[in-house]
Amino acid sequence: MNYHDIIIRPVLSEKSYDMIGDKTYTFIVDKRANKTEIKQAIEAVFAGVEVEKVNVVNRIGKVKRQGRFEGRRASTKKAYVTLKENSKGIEFFDSMQ
Repeated sequence: MNYHDIIIRPVLSEKSYDMIGDKTYTFIVDKRANKTEIKQAIEAVFAGVEVEKVNVVNRIGKVKRQGRFEGRRASTKKAYVTLKENSKGIEFFDSMQ
């Protein structure tokens, strides 16, 4: 799997903005990726970044109804990536603070 296929998009929310000060960044990642693959992908895509730990949350899609028909939204996997203290920040998020 390509590193750019593992990281789908960053999460831009109030909670994720509050965690940037602690060098914790949030991403939506591929559902099949594990913590080791996510760590390698972050370090490869963003130059000069050293990952300390990765926490992962699997989100099950919400049940939605339209009339009498029922379906589910897509399930996603969210990764909270914490960088080491001596690591530089991710430039994409630093410009948004």
